[in-house]
Amino acid sequence: MNFELAVIDLDNTLYSADCGVFARMDRRMTAFVARELGIDLQEADLLRVKYWRQYGTTLRGMMLHHGMEAETFLHDVHDIDAHEILHRDEALDHALGRLPGRKVIHTNGIREHAERILSTLGIGHHFEAIYDIRFHDYIPKPCQQTLASLIDAEHCTPERTLVVDDMANNLRAAKALGCKTAWISHQVKGAAEGTWNYHIPTFHHLPEALAGRIQE
Repeated sequence: MNFELAVIDLDNTLYSADCGVFARMDRRMTAFVARELGIDLQEADLLRVKYWRQYGTTLRGMMLHHGMEAETFLHDVHDIDAHEILHRDEALDHALGRLPGRKVIHTNGIREHAERILSTLGIGHHFEAIYDIRFHDYIPKPCQQTLASLIDAEHCTPERTLVVDDMANNLRAAKALGCKTAWISHQVKGAAEGTWNYHIPTFHHLPEALAGRIQE
């Protein structure tokens, strides 16, 4: 596959989804919602999940329905001491080094969190830019307009862009825009039918998939 730009998700894409990073963020998010709205943790957790499913992020629901200020929430939720969970990944570093073109991060998190994760994994030097949730006024993925603006900012076109993500909905938006896509997931392929060009269990397999050495 020929592409000039790789737009790569961060959390649960560059590292394993079961490592505990998101579990920590979920707990902090639930606690923040409970404090902000004066409700118990069980109700806050239900609301957290409801807004995430409805809007793509809990933050978006809190902003729309409760007028919550974004930055305090974002910094609190992402204060998770990721260095306690993750470690330097030489194989991931090697895999990224084998990918052609310009590489950028596109995340529903914040830049500061992305920088900490990339530094802990030892792969920050591969990325030319980080596009975080602030890039398009806190509107999260999936959003074709946000992705189109990102690609335009990179002076590229969708047809020359590869989007790598663990979320099928994000890839569906990228595919509709005209991008090539790679789905990082252990799920069965049918769960995201029509959204991906490549389906691999971990990011480490991406160079082999692009080279045609992995059977789709």
